[in-house]
Amino acid sequence: MGVTPLDEILAAPFAERYAVPAINIVNDLTLEAVLAAAVEHDSPLIVQTSVKTVRTIGSDVLFALWTSMTAGIEVPVTLHLDHCPEREVITECLRRGWNSVLFDASTLPVEENMRQTVEVVAEARTYGAAVEGEIESITGVEDGVGSDTAAERQDLAVALEFLRTTRVDVFAPAIGNAHGSYKQAPVLDAQRVSDLVAAHPLPIALHGGSGLSDAQFHDLISRGCAKVNISTALKETYMKSNLAFLRTAEERQKWDPPSLFRAVRADVMELTGSLMRLFGSAGRAGQDAGGARAGRAG
Repeated sequence: MGVTPLDEILAAPFAERYAVPAINIVNDLTLEAVLAAAVEHDSPLIVQTSVKTVRTIGSDVLFALWTSMTAGIEVPVTLHLDHCPEREVITECLRRGWNSVLFDASTLPVEENMRQTVEVVAEARTYGAAVEGEIESITGVEDGVGSDTAAERQDLAVALEFLRTTRVDVFAPAIGNAHGSYKQAPVLDAQRVSDLVAAHPLPIALHGGSGLSDAQFHDLISRGCAKVNISTALKETYMKSNLAFLRTAEERQKWDPPSLFRAVRADVMELTGSLMRLFGSAGRAGQDAGGARAGRAG
């Protein structure tokens, strides 16, 4: 187990219809907390970094944190670069050691998106890395990437041509989901997931997971969404936990940073564990590792 390729982490969830949380961390505390939750719940985990986080902390520091915190870890984990439209950042992270990337060329015409995605897939393969692709922007801005204007959805034939031509490992379709906090309950086109999976079986990434109902999660996961992205919920938990602790500290005039860190870590771990239980990945780490080994041996 330990650090594992994205395609191996998603193989069993896609086949057995459960999902792995893909959580965007923002610093060393959130990274350590989500990894600790994965161990505690015996769950596979996808750790995601935004381009903003890579630039803020630095790819060298981020990867050093990743390697030190995952050394000897006993559950399957992988490091993924989320929503990256910039080829130079893709290359930087692949060279550094990221296990997978989402090349977000969704603002380009489909033909140009496809051409460049083919190049990114070829580059990633030289590092043994996987690629997630998309042809439509997910509504909403996340860490400076995206737009609040809903993108036009491509028809099934266009999506299938993209998948067959690029040979991406994971696909992120627009189905009415959005980044950020939902202003009202989203109306999701779940059938689109079923149609894609039936025509071209591969794991689907569900973006904009923060704020969906349990029923929506279960329905989409049952259709083939094996990777569920969580960013806003992590940020809100992290910030609100800090705020609540500091308000209490101010009232008591007691200032102890280690106590703050412990409180925030506990809240991030609780969020992560609740997602693992909801998505069905808790208790699956050992099972998934065995299946992956058996598949390689065969």
